[in-house]
Amino acid sequence: MSETRLTSPPPEEWAAVADLITWDTAYSRLWQSGPRSGHWFADGRLNLSVNCLDRHLPDRGDQVAVLWEGEPGDRRSLTYAELHEQVCTLARALRGMGVGAGDRVGLHLGWLPETVVAMLACARVGAVHTVLPAPLPVEPLADRLEMLDLKVLFTQDGAWRHGTVLPLKARADEALLAGGSVQHTIVVRRTGMDVAWFEGDRWYHDLVAATRPRQPVPDPDGDASAPVALPSDHPIASVPLATKGGQPVSVIHGTATMLAGALAVHRELRTGGVFWCAGDVAWAVTQFHGIYGPLAYGDTAVMFEGTLDVPSQTRAWDIIKRYDVEHVVTSPSVVRTVRGWARELPEASALPSLRRVTTAGEPVEEELAQWLSEAFADQHLRVSDAWGQLELGGIVRVTDVRHPSNDTRADRGALPDCGLDIVAPDGLPLSDGLVGEVVLRLPWAGTMVGVEGAQAAVTDTHWTRHPGSYSTGDLAVRDRAGTVSFLGRTDDVVSVSGQLVSLREVREVLAEHPFVATAEVTWRKDPELGRAIVAAVELSGEVGHDPDLDAVAVELMDTVREVMGGLARPRALLVVDRFGDELGRTERARAIAALATPDRAGAPRQVTWEQVLVAAGHGP
Repeated sequence: MSETRLTSPPPEEWAAVADLITWDTAYSRLWQSGPRSGHWFADGRLNLSVNCLDRHLPDRGDQVAVLWEGEPGDRRSLTYAELHEQVCTLARALRGMGVGAGDRVGLHLGWLPETVVAMLACARVGAVHTVLPAPLPVEPLADRLEMLDLKVLFTQDGAWRHGTVLPLKARADEALLAGGSVQHTIVVRRTGMDVAWFEGDRWYHDLVAATRPRQPVPDPDGDASAPVALPSDHPIASVPLATKGGQPVSVIHGTATMLAGALAVHRELRTGGVFWCAGDVAWAVTQFHGIYGPLAYGDTAVMFEGTLDVPSQTRAWDIIKRYDVEHVVTSPSVVRTVRGWARELPEASALPSLRRVTTAGEPVEEELAQWLSEAFADQHLRVSDAWGQLELGGIVRVTDVRHPSNDTRADRGALPDCGLDIVAPDGLPLSDGLVGEVVLRLPWAGTMVGVEGAQAAVTDTHWTRHPGSYSTGDLAVRDRAGTVSFLGRTDDVVSVSGQLVSLREVREVLAEHPFVATAEVTWRKDPELGRAIVAAVELSGEVGHDPDLDAVAVELMDTVREVMGGLARPRALLVVDRFGDELGRTERARAIAALATPDRAGAPRQVTWEQVLVAAGHGP
């Protein structure tokens, strides 16, 4: 069996990051070699909630921790003291329901203050939380609930999204009918819509009202809200990956390891002012770098519930201006969408408070960075491109795309070196200009501490494919100046709007449909999403004689959406008369991507295999 560990020690800069953590028990050793990425902070014990809240109370208790804005326009703010009180209250309630260290809690919630309270309350009692995307359809939601073995599920009556209300509790109720271990469902009243009520359901507001103490508890040992000191690698969060082999897979992040990664990144990113991660709370970047990083550093974070075109397409500018935001982290796909709106918004103006924008989830192109500088600030705006992985705890590497020469801040610490290299299939380093796989030679503290799911073993290839290194599965090329350009994946997983989608799973969903004999799935560049899924199918006899191909395509695309979610839904679907064997899968996928165009009036739906061959360069 191949070696499944990294052997080179991490750089000493991680000791400075560890000094930013409040330890209940000091660690005895920064790192030691072990399975996968080794053991970090041996013997150290801490609590994430304490690091995000308690330690700030003497100096920052009255400082605003969270500035929240709902899609309809309602607003709330919480100081560190107020957030601490709400977290302690919910921690008492969770303990009253028997939730303790190692128990699983699901957060089927939108971007609400209660979501942050629940995350930190789980951390306070040592429970492992999982954020379940609010738009998730019933079937994949049921699959995740079955895998996670939850004791408690948080949800809400309904969630605002793009001007409409999603029936979250109704979806959760239907998903729970499939089974699972949930004993209590805690419901946040967000929209006021009517919901069905079952045994074990509790309103969030009733629950916290019943556990809020009437007077201070004189004996800290008797306080049910007291934080528990946890080992450094104690699981704190389970985050779903793209499905593997038809089964959901989640990575587990440890308490100190995740926190160290979040602190290292935020130390490099922060400007000292208000920070806004403009992304859904189900996005790992939002959780690690939009919540834990800013709060652990004692900064003020903006949290926005909805989509940025409600009630108008100037919402992003309005939020930045209203809260004097200095730094925004978001995905390039969000920026591209906003750019599309901005062409119709002559009233949008530069924002003097904004100093930096960092994009993550996919590469940002130079012309998009240029547009950011012109649309949101002036030529002094710093634009950065962040790379990382869910398995690594989010962001790992930050590169400036546009860097103002007058940025003279001296208190920003550089990110610890991850030993990034580009290698050939045999693991040997490649020269500049050659495309290869990205590997990390040095351990990264934020790396996952475990994996769960029926196909969890597939993640071992991160360490076994090129022994002694962490293999990312990302393709990249480095130019002579040392700039690394990321080009996509080596496997069948693609990032769409910052979320991973398995092309294999989309292909299998299509192939299982009775209308489909054969399916091929790939991706193409998309002006809004960055990358979009496209597909081609050969129809079976079940579709009947002379079918309405547009209706068939919509049926197939909607089937993918219902099973895997909206980002997996193909943006274009071609009907091919047959699939020949003249092309390999890579050539075939490239030809289909070239032929597929966004669905619109007049766009061709049906193509011949000869047209595919021509697109692949094999025809006349």
